[in-house]
Amino acid sequence: MIPATVFTVGVNVLSAAAQPASIYNPVPLDAGSEVTDVLSENDIPTGYGGFYRDYTVSFSEGDMVLMDLRSEEFDTIVTLIAPDGSTVGENDDGPDGTTNSLLFTRIVQGGDYIIRVSPYAGRGAGTFTLNVIRLQPVD
Repeated sequence: MIPATVFTVGVNVLSAAAQPASIYNPVPLDAGSEVTDVLSENDIPTGYGGFYRDYTVSFSEGDMVLMDLRSEEFDTIVTLIAPDGSTVGENDDGPDGTTNSLLFTRIVQGGDYIIRVSPYAGRGAGTFTLNVIRLQPVD
């Protein structure tokens, strides 16, 4: 007969206050704002050698919005993600013939949206300017 071996497993429980901070923290941004920021290795890895940064913006149903993303240092892509996680729209190169991005859409469901700044092909970093404009109807 083979003797039984008893193992004791210890459990280390941390309080909620001792838990590490969340690594996903989208930056709050107001519609009608412009921000100049830097995409760097401190942002979310794309998996292709680059990084992306997310901003949260609240939109109302029926809003007509324009997202203008410009950079002199990398080829930009702007993506709008709905509250349910689906992609509403994405743009790589705007109509001006540059590698800047321009996305225009109408919001069909109000809520908190994600505007994602990323480099083309998942590679690139540097300074960028993101302008979020809530368009008003002309009388």
